[in-house]
Amino acid sequence: MNKFLFKQVDNTGLVLWRVAFGLLIALEGFGAIATGWVKRVFVEPEFTFHFIGFDFLQPLPGMGMYFYFALLGVLGVCVMLGYRYRFAMFSYAVLWTSVYLMQKTSYNNHYYLMMLLCWMMALLPANRWLSMDVKRNPALKSLHMPQWVKLILVLQVFIVFTYASIAKMYPDWFNLKAPALLMLNKQNYWLVGDLLQQNWIHSSIAYFGLLFDLLIIPLFLWKRTRVLAFVLSLFFHLFNSVVFQIGIFPYMSIAFAFFFFSSETLVKRFKLKREIYHGYEITVPSLAKPAIAIFSIYFIFQVALPLRHWFFQDDVLWTEEGHRLSWRMMLRSRSGVLNIWIEDKATGERTKYPYKQMLSKKQQRNVKTKPDLIWQLAQRIHAKELENGKDVAVYAHCRVQINGGVLHPFIDKEVDLAQEKWHPFKHHDWILPSPADYHSKAKKE
Repeated sequence: MNKFLFKQVDNTGLVLWRVAFGLLIALEGFGAIATGWVKRVFVEPEFTFHFIGFDFLQPLPGMGMYFYFALLGVLGVCVMLGYRYRFAMFSYAVLWTSVYLMQKTSYNNHYYLMMLLCWMMALLPANRWLSMDVKRNPALKSLHMPQWVKLILVLQVFIVFTYASIAKMYPDWFNLKAPALLMLNKQNYWLVGDLLQQNWIHSSIAYFGLLFDLLIIPLFLWKRTRVLAFVLSLFFHLFNSVVFQIGIFPYMSIAFAFFFFSSETLVKRFKLKREIYHGYEITVPSLAKPAIAIFSIYFIFQVALPLRHWFFQDDVLWTEEGHRLSWRMMLRSRSGVLNIWIEDKATGERTKYPYKQMLSKKQQRNVKTKPDLIWQLAQRIHAKELENGKDVAVYAHCRVQINGGVLHPFIDKEVDLAQEKWHPFKHHDWILPSPADYHSKAKKE
């Protein structure tokens, strides 16, 4: 085991990945400001739907979040240049984790992966060549790294893509309903909008997407199919970038190819002025055993967490319990109708609550179908009314449809959500059971 994990190998791929990753996370920071994402997600809303248990993480007031993301951009540039790399990468990891946990309105799996990669990169010797750190301290220079560095990054990406493929294996993906709905709001795209509505395109997306996620890492690992894998990766991720406009993730995924091509190929293609490390040294650090134990626990957690929904009552497609942190990417369309009613416990009077006044437009769309967001909204309404001297019960009248199916009651409207507790690893009985036809073709009510 030690011979395999701690064998020294050439570090060209890791260094090039650091440069690409630093550039992309810098663009994420600056781009969030330029595109108005910071304004929509953190500045305009009255409050954010944070990850439950992390309510101490709150957006900075005034112009604070703009400076926050500008700092992220600067730290990303430092990572790219390899300037005070450890400090810059660790700082970015802390700040991005805080961004991730303080809001769920713009949740996606790509932000989660970026958070994990930031923490990994903070531990890796990615500044030992082609960096300002080496110019400042030539003794830092090295052309090799332990084999485990490459292994943990490849394993992480393999887990992501494998679970993304498995999650697609359900009826509405195979009958093309889900892909068709994903393409429906792209019909106004210039030139390709009408093409994206064709059935053969939906079929191609469904099966190519599933097989790509399942096979891309094995294809990269096998030398004979490596070039084919890179071509497929370019097509797949550039298509996603154009059609779904999902930020840096497609380009980050393309850059993963650095870990699969030989150092000789990378040096030749990028015309790099460096030697190739051909040593066979095995260097086992004194903390090898604790490090192996920590990474083993981490990857057991990464494998187990996406499986947790199988231990919950009902289908995750309906309940959403266990959906997050599970690499369930672009799988389904959810929409719904939500009304909130409050009951004054002193008088028994029930009134409809104007909750939309509290939320941004994006928050309004999300809260209608996500049980944890509905619960958090109920908690906030209850706290707000208590501040006004009124103790109220909070009821949610909610109906949800999956993949354009029939609207069905989603939340038990007789349960006072303000008095309910949130259990991250347990089913909530106030989420109504999934109807037999909740994913069936839409009908007129």
